[in-house]
Amino acid sequence: MKSQELRKLAPELDSLRLGSGWSIEDLSKPQIIVESSYGHSHPGSAHLNKLVEEAGKGISDAGGRAANYYVTDICDGEAQGHDGMNYSLVSRDIMAAMMEIHVKATPFDAGIFITSCDKSVPAHLMAIARLNMPALLLPGGIMKAGPNLLTLEQIGTYSAQYERKEISEEQFLAYKKDACPTCGACSFMGTASTMQVMAEALGIALPGSALIPTHVHYIKEISRYAGQRSVELEKEELLPSDILTIDAFRNAIMVHAAIAGSSNSLLHLPAIAHELGIDLPPELFDEIHRQIPFLLNIRPSGFWPGEYFWYAGGVPAILEERLTY
Repeated sequence: MKSQELRKLAPELDSLRLGSGWSIEDLSKPQIIVESSYGHSHPGSAHLNKLVEEAGKGISDAGGRAANYYVTDICDGEAQGHDGMNYSLVSRDIMAAMMEIHVKATPFDAGIFITSCDKSVPAHLMAIARLNMPALLLPGGIMKAGPNLLTLEQIGTYSAQYERKEISEEQFLAYKKDACPTCGACSFMGTASTMQVMAEALGIALPGSALIPTHVHYIKEISRYAGQRSVELEKEELLPSDILTIDAFRNAIMVHAAIAGSSNSLLHLPAIAHELGIDLPPELFDEIHRQIPFLLNIRPSGFWPGEYFWYAGGVPAILEERLTY
């Protein structure tokens, strides 16, 4: 294991680990970094500490030692309408660089990357590809819809209605209060939900793990299993480059077409592929999208909130359609 090799080169490492709460027994275990975007920046990250905890239990169950690292993200929704949006895309690259620093500066044998939203999921995927150590991504899930299937993207419509005095201030405030009733990615197929789906379609997230509603207990179960799986990946010496092939990216683009995913994927998927020396030209997206049918009735292009995608079978159900181009 890499961690054991580097312990010999850096004798201070053991002492520093012990000073951080590790036991003597922990030092010889597979050392697994748990990267997450946990923070109070927005609903997509505010709950991730619970998934980090469950993943850590899974790592321990499998005989490993978890080390938790954090690089929180910003929210595009909170950056809207002001200069904050100029920081959105660049935050992706800075997050990826910080995770690279965490792993390269300290010896780890494998990793689990836990995140939910617009720039953080592609940042984590870029870091996984760049580091090319045994790793998987655990999507942080999706929020529950509000009363009468209210979801956040409807607030813009209600804002316009309020400005035209078609609804009262009291009604407008009620919509605002109920639009984000739980943590998780916003409940429609925006960039956050799309990139969770892309992670699973690429094969770097566990089957059925994208867009689990955060109020459903299963999200804790799969978090624990993902922790166990991260230790197994180290033993199997399975690398992201073994998974993230050109065929995997073509597969993800087919799924993207079938779900009418966010157009921001044309920014993120090529950036992830670039880390592996794979070129994804815009023409490939166009070629695939012209031949794959649109299968979902999910907002914003359809009727149902995003959580219903998982209820209907999620990514595995899409893949059962045998998409070809």
